[in-house]
Amino acid sequence: MSWRLRGSYVALPTPFRAGAVDFAALDALVDWHVEQGSDGLVAVGTTGEGATLTDYERRSVIERTIQRSARRIPVVAGVGTNNTAQSIELARFATSVGADAGLVVTPYYNKPTQAGLVAHFCAIAEATELPLVLYNVPSRTGCDMKAATVAEVRRRAPTAVALKEASGSLERAQQVSAVCDIDLVAGEDSLIADFMALGGTGVIGVVANLAPAQVAELCRVARHGGDFERTEELVAWLAPLCRDLFVETNPTGLLGASHGPGRP
Repeated sequence: MSWRLRGSYVALPTPFRAGAVDFAALDALVDWHVEQGSDGLVAVGTTGEGATLTDYERRSVIERTIQRSARRIPVVAGVGTNNTAQSIELARFATSVGADAGLVVTPYYNKPTQAGLVAHFCAIAEATELPLVLYNVPSRTGCDMKAATVAEVRRRAPTAVALKEASGSLERAQQVSAVCDIDLVAGEDSLIADFMALGGTGVIGVVANLAPAQVAELCRVARHGGDFERTEELVAWLAPLCRDLFVETNPTGLLGASHGPGRP
């Protein structure tokens, strides 16, 4: 499996106007992130409200994002649900329209066992050749995927190439790195630099919607503890944005924001 997640992948919101998806606004978002140097896009993840879109809306946003990107920038499609069969259908659809990878969240509400998580992810991996980004966000799903479980999924399913770890725990990130060769992706904007220093390969984040160039740069300079001075400067500049975007449940803060402060 050659696809790897590297750098800043922006968790896009799904723009609406008068109760319908605003595809013109979505096109503008895709173009802007290409211009600003984002490394990739994620369609209909948590920030894109994938869990509450209709099936038609979800598929339409995935397809339109891929079409508009026109291979200028990779697109990861949010294909995870709490229904294994539905997740497989979405993964197959994303493959058919040209997605580079699929973001697969741990099943929410169902609260499966660790063995159940292995079965769920492996069933999706066996049904499609789409590279998969596993997504652990226990604060949203009520389900926490342990490091040993990630390693077992990776062992059984080579197409599970990355993990978006959004537990907020650096200790968990260290545990995963110790037992598994999977790409480790930050799922908390405030921890980007820490993840990169631990060997992380990138971020799927929210704050890049307001400061795409800065987050992409942070991923570059912080990797493996590179440019410490510039890393600290960017972290300090981004900190108020990271704080304010999450004063309410994501994506409420983002949808109410306009733009960030000037470039650091």
